[in-house]
Amino acid sequence: MRLGVRAHDCAKAPFEQRIKNINDLGFTSTQLALKKVVTEFPVDRFAMTPGMAYYVKDIFAQNKVDIAVLGCYLNLANPDEEILKEIIKTYEAHIRFASVLGCGMVGTETGAVNLEYVYTPENHTDKALDIFIKNLAKVVEYAEKMGVIFGIEPVVNHIMNDIERTKKVLDAIDSPNLQVIFDPVNLLSAENYTRQHDIIKGAYELFGDKIAVIHAKDFEIKGDTRTSIAAGTGGLDYDFLMKEVVVKKPHIHVLLENSVPETVLETKAFMEEKYLKALNS
Repeated sequence: MRLGVRAHDCAKAPFEQRIKNINDLGFTSTQLALKKVVTEFPVDRFAMTPGMAYYVKDIFAQNKVDIAVLGCYLNLANPDEEILKEIIKTYEAHIRFASVLGCGMVGTETGAVNLEYVYTPENHTDKALDIFIKNLAKVVEYAEKMGVIFGIEPVVNHIMNDIERTKKVLDAIDSPNLQVIFDPVNLLSAENYTRQHDIIKGAYELFGDKIAVIHAKDFEIKGDTRTSIAAGTGGLDYDFLMKEVVVKKPHIHVLLENSVPETVLETKAFMEEKYLKALNS
C-alpha cells in the first residue's frame, strides 16, 4: 500500500515545510485540503491557476509525496440554488487544478439536504438521493472532460449513507471517472457496527472495482454514538480489512484519518504491521 496521512492532521507549519515533514515521517502520500493547509497565499477558486498547480506539484515531487486526494468537501445537495451554483464552480476549479496537478483524484463526501450540512432523516430518502445524483452528474461530466477522477465517500449520516445507496449512485451515473473513497468507519453506527465484516465484504462485492482510496481510522461506541478515533485504538477489525486490501488492491493509497502529530508514528507502525500480517497470511 502507499500509506499516507491527511496534510491538515500534521503539525502546523508553512506549506513547503509541512509537505517536507510528511516525507520525513516516512509517508508516501497525502490528502490535501488546500484551505486547511495553506495560509501563506490565497487558495480559493479564483487563485487556482495552472501556475499555482505547477508550484504545488513541484513541492510534492521534491518531497516524493503523492497527492492521493485533492479534497473539496462541499455540499452537493445544498437547497439554495445560488449557493449550489458557487459550490459547483468550486468543484470545477478543483477539477481543472487537479488536471494540471496530476493528483489521484478530487474527493468529496455526499451531502445533506439542508444549508447546515448536518444529519436529517430526509437525507436518507429517495428524493434526497435523486437530488444528489442530479448534481453529482454535472460535476462528473466536467471531470470526464478534464480527464480527472472524482471520488465520492459514503458516510452514514449523509445522503449516500450505506453500500446499497452507493451502488445506486454509481449505477445511475455509470462513469469510469467516478470512483469511491472507502472509509469503513464512516459507514458504521451504534446500530450496525457489529456487522462491520458484512459491510466491508459487501462493499467489495457491490463496487470493489470502483474503490480507489481507503481512509484508515477507528471507532468507539458510547451509548448510541459512534466516535471516530485513530486507527488501531478502537473496534475496527483491521486484520479483516487488510486481507481485502492485500488480495484485491495492491499499491492502493491508504490515508490515515483522525491521527495527531504526537501519535502518528504509532498509528503508521500499526497499519504497516497489519498490512504485513495480511501479506504473509
